[in-house]
Amino acid sequence: MMFFGFDRTFLLLIPAMFFAMWAQWRVKSTFDRFSRVRAANGLTGRDMARQIMARNGVTDVEVEPVAGELSDHYDPRVRKVRLSQSNFAGGSISSIAVAAHEVGHVLQHHEGYFPLAFRSGMAPAVGIASTAAMPLFLIGLLIGQRLPFAGWLMDLGIVFFAGAVLFHLVTLPVEFDASKRALAQLTSTGAVLPEEVAGAKKVLDAAALTYVAAAAMAALQLLRLLALRNSRR
Repeated sequence: MMFFGFDRTFLLLIPAMFFAMWAQWRVKSTFDRFSRVRAANGLTGRDMARQIMARNGVTDVEVEPVAGELSDHYDPRVRKVRLSQSNFAGGSISSIAVAAHEVGHVLQHHEGYFPLAFRSGMAPAVGIASTAAMPLFLIGLLIGQRLPFAGWLMDLGIVFFAGAVLFHLVTLPVEFDASKRALAQLTSTGAVLPEEVAGAKKVLDAAALTYVAAAAMAALQLLRLLALRNSRR
């Protein structure tokens, strides 16, 4: 698999790398574009999040600001929606779209949406496994045939990394469903104008590309590890 010291299996990752760079550019440019368009209703991201939760009978989830850019997330362990400062206090289409998306996760949690529960349950184990996966694989790869357990280490690294790939794949329906719920909430009450919903959808669709890119990168990396493992048999 090596050619003049170059690992040809790395070529497997190039399409996903370009896709990931394009997805990051797309989400940032789309978010920046609609962050300059103020929503007609005058609501901030915090207001929209609270309004959607109240309308759906959710009373035990807090909305608070968090540092960073596009660091917005819902933490089901402590039942908090955390919005980046610009989205928490901002009243743009982007702010409203992101807030509605995070509340989409709240509604998933409130209704017992299985993929979210499954992802949350596997997250701690996946965090440990994904951290250990590459060191285990690389140690096995480097010691090669010199020690009998080298192949075992590589196989264990692959199994651990496969868990991370599964996590990325489970994340896709969770994120897509949250965006679907967000758009439904934005349209069902007329809280935002139809043309504003169209802008919000563009923000959410662009953000979804980053999850697709991450899943593609993880899947191709897994294929690369399998190819390297097979070359050592």
